[in-house]
Amino acid sequence: MSNKDKLSKKGISRRDFFKNASMAAGGGLLLGSLPVGASAYAAGQDKIKICVVGCGGRGSGAAAQALRAGEDVQLVAMADAFEDRLQNSFERLQNQFGDTDQMDVPEENRFVGFDAYRHAIDLADVVILATPPGFRPQHLRYAIEQNKHVFAEKPLATDVAGVKSVLETARMAEEKQLNVVVGLQRHYQNQYRELHNRTQYNSIGQIVSGQVYWNSGGVWVREREAGQSEMEYQMRNWYYFTWLCGDHILEQHIHNIDVANWFIGEYPETAQGMGGREVRKGQDHGEIFDHHFVEFTYPGGAVISSQCRHQPGTWGRVDETLQGTAGRVNMGSGRMETYSGRLIYQHNDDGDRNPYQVEHDELFAAVRNGEYRLNDTENGAMSTMTAILGRMATYSGQMITMEEALASDLKLVPDYLSWDVNPPVMPDSDGNYPVAIPGETSYT
Repeated sequence: MSNKDKLSKKGISRRDFFKNASMAAGGGLLLGSLPVGASAYAAGQDKIKICVVGCGGRGSGAAAQALRAGEDVQLVAMADAFEDRLQNSFERLQNQFGDTDQMDVPEENRFVGFDAYRHAIDLADVVILATPPGFRPQHLRYAIEQNKHVFAEKPLATDVAGVKSVLETARMAEEKQLNVVVGLQRHYQNQYRELHNRTQYNSIGQIVSGQVYWNSGGVWVREREAGQSEMEYQMRNWYYFTWLCGDHILEQHIHNIDVANWFIGEYPETAQGMGGREVRKGQDHGEIFDHHFVEFTYPGGAVISSQCRHQPGTWGRVDETLQGTAGRVNMGSGRMETYSGRLIYQHNDDGDRNPYQVEHDELFAAVRNGEYRLNDTENGAMSTMTAILGRMATYSGQMITMEEALASDLKLVPDYLSWDVNPPVMPDSDGNYPVAIPGETSYT
């Protein structure tokens, strides 16, 4: 089924698509044997060599989880834009795994700069991508071109051009039978898998509505330091710049939006909403909003209310709940019930494994066994696109269709970046960054 078919306005149902693609169990597309030469790794080798591109907290954590996926996994290369971040990550991992042969990253295999990713990827069998998401399309494309299996953190892009690139890369990965896991770890969490399986058997009937949340007090801020160029400042304070982060509706709230897509079995047809900067609006907060509220309407008629907020001292919730024609499900509590309160299913999470570890365990098991059974790329791209659609709606204040959004020429990330060029967004003479104004800002 082509992307155009799946996004048509003819009442598409992705339920069959997801079912046929076996994505309900964790995002896999096909089960088969890897063709000879499809990967730099050959089943039966002593070591599966990995590299990490992006050595911040998430990259370091993902590298540690990869190394825990088996004693045959060996870190051989690291890459980051900043030497200090790479060195800090190396030291943390060395402290955890330095007494084993799983750490083998000599100084010459620690690469720094905008093109560092290429050198690290060239040395590995499996690539971990954990830079700010604006770089993900470029890094993912190179890894697949070089026949590498991939763990890529979410989201997979920050603009429409990036999503289109990733969709092309998804097809390339499928043709080459390369495993790709995307860090939407709820697909690898037993509680969500069990609840999803039951919704597919109509335990609560057809899903007609739902609410998804990522409401919290916010995240870190990195202050500008003396002597920093504008590029370095934005790269270090990346969360607050849309070209690098995508705004928190994309960087964090994608998890909850993706759950709605997954359980409904479709991607939204339209989005409209509102957002702005009420609390977090200083110069150190760049250009992103501190709240978004979006109403997504799906081809089958379901309507999802999506809200995310970064405002200290306000009501917090990170969760998803869905209503069907015969009952409701709450993901956080693991409970399915009828509207009269009769229990349909209550998940007991005793013994459930950490989904962040499970996604690596399943990826490396597939690689180790020479199997192609995991390709989250297309769903990762389309859930990324769903969150971007929501951001387009809140930034512009317009009702936007998915078809219109995908047809736009929105491109935030330049083709070329270096330390001696300006980033794509610059402050004015007072140090303030341009901020979207609903009713004035174009979604394109």
